Order: sequence, then structure tokens, then C-alpha cells
Amino acid sequence: MSATESHSSARLIDRHPRISGTELVATLVPPPQFASASFDSYVPDANYASQAEARDLLRNFVSPKGSAAAKGGFFGFGRKKAEPTPAASQKPGVYLDGGFGVGKTHLLAAAWHAQQGRKYFGTFIEYTALVGALGYAGAVSVLQGAKLICIDEFELDDPGDTMLMTRLIGDLTKTGSKFIATSNTPPNALGEGRFAAADFMREIQAMADRFTTIRIDGVDYRQRDLEGEAVVLSDEAYQFALADAASSGVRMTDDGFDELIAHLATVHPSSYIGLLDGVQTIGLRGVHELTDQSAALRFVAFVDRVYDAQIPIRSTGLALTEIFGGGMIDGGYRKKYQRCQSRLNALTSHEIG
Repeated sequence: MSATESHSSARLIDRHPRISGTELVATLVPPPQFASASFDSYVPDANYASQAEARDLLRNFVSPKGSAAAKGGFFGFGRKKAEPTPAASQKPGVYLDGGFGVGKTHLLAAAWHAQQGRKYFGTFIEYTALVGALGYAGAVSVLQGAKLICIDEFELDDPGDTMLMTRLIGDLTKTGSKFIATSNTPPNALGEGRFAAADFMREIQAMADRFTTIRIDGVDYRQRDLEGEAVVLSDEAYQFALADAASSGVRMTDDGFDELIAHLATVHPSSYIGLLDGVQTIGLRGVHELTDQSAALRFVAFVDRVYDAQIPIRSTGLALTEIFGGGMIDGGYRKKYQRCQSRLNALTSHEIG
């Protein structure tokens, strides 16, 4: 937030960030909330054995038993007999499939931190944006040689993007890179209910064949009741929140919902993170139902970045968890919208975590 912006008038719609390819590469690290994520700090739910199994498999995927580090000593002196390597490590990729809020991103970040050498961590959209900024050859040049590439929120919005990522994964695995990806949909089901999946099933299957899929069961740790709505403020309470932020030095923005939705269409989703620079609380007035799917998907991408940055949202009007109208919540992007609802519940509550 620039020095010229006052606490009372700072607006997201006044920002026009453009992130270059070089800047995008620099951002390919876990979000702040997972800056210290580890396998030890991941607490699996005892009611779902798949969580501990996924943690143990990933731990071995990035630091396999029988490796130089695990053998102990130079030339193997004093080492224990190597145990067989799990089947997952025989493939160059691991795919974490599971519902929202079961800890997939935590495990992904833990694997990134545990992996030695050059590595990258980003969302699906950040990698496709990198190709857009640098060109395909340029992106491959930057990423090749990495020991590990983590892809969070692997989702199929566009068959062209899926084919692009399939090609990228194929070319980079040839140079020795390993991949871990997360999604709410298993790789052989990507595209179901969204596009004519048969038209590009070959590309999807080619990607799926490179990954060992791990199903992680569990309930959303952010909340136990997804029927609950995001917190809504009255106009008076909202004005109080603005005044309180100004008096306490908290950098809170103040935007009309319609204006923000229109503004998001003018900013590339890969640059949404630039809208949030220095922001500590987001204020949205006049929230209402969305019936345009393109606008809704842009807002979902924006909320993903807000959640990564752990920035609270204060809003008036309709509860933010109720904005996906026109049957969108029952369509092909259902899981994406449900994940967004889960995150909005957390972001509008008094505590984020």
C-alpha cells in the first residue's frame, strides 16, 4: 500500500498490478501460512488412516529410504540394510486427491520444505501464467533441473491448459524433476462435467499415468458444518470496522462488491496477489449473488490468494458463502465453489486458521 493511500480511502480497484515472468518465478514458494510446514507439524486425524499414510508416503517420496542421506556415512559405512522403496517413488509424481480442508496443501508444503536442492511451489494457474509470460520454451528453461515441482489446486478450467500442463510435466520429468500435485478431483476425472472430456482424454490419461494417486479422507479442519454462512456485518458495524482499522493503524481496504468484481476482469489472475500488497483487512460493501460463471471463477481465484495471505474479510449484504447462484454450485465447478465457501467462512470469522 502506497504512502499516498489513506486508511479510509484505500481501494483494491485503484490498483493495477502486473507481475512479470521473473517476479512470478520468485513467488513460486509456499504461501506465508505454510512457511514452516513440516511433516512433523501435520497432525493426521486418527479417524482417517489415509492422512497418516499420505504423510508417510510423501516423506519417503522426497527423502526415500535407501538414499545417501538415509544410508548413513560416506560409501555406506555403518549403514543399515536399505528397505524396499515404496511403489509411489517408482513414478515421478504423486497426486493428492481429497476434499477441501484435509491438509493437502500442508503436506505439499511439507514435502517442498523437506526436499533438498532447487524446487518450486505454485498453483496450477501460476504455472500456466508463467508459460504465458515467458513462453513455453522459456518456462521449461527456468523449471528444468528442479528436484521437485509442487502444483497446488490442479483444476481443469480449460482443456488447453490441461494439455499445456501435461506437456510441461512430460518434458520436465524427462529431465529428472519430480512432481507432487493436489486437487479435489483425481487426475483421470479432470474435465468431468465441465467439457467434453473424451476430446482430450488421451492427454489427461497421459498425465495420470505419471502419478501415483493418494486419496486423503477426512473432514474440513476449517469448520465442521459447511451449512454455516460467512459472517455478515450491518452497515453500521462495517463503518465501525473501518474507523477502528484507521485508528489502530490496520490497513483495511473499502470496495463495493460490484466494482471489485468488474475490476478483477481487468487484472490477470496471476497478478491478483499484487492487489493484496500491504493489505491487512479487506472490506466489501453490497455483496450480492453472482450468476455469471466467469465472474464467479475470477472471484474464486481472488479468494484463493486472499486465503493464502490470511487476510480477513469484512462485508455487508449477502453472506459471501451464498453468492454462487444460477445453479453454479451444482455444476461442474462444484468442488471449486465449495472450497471457496469453506475459505470464505474462515476469512470472515473472527479468527483465521
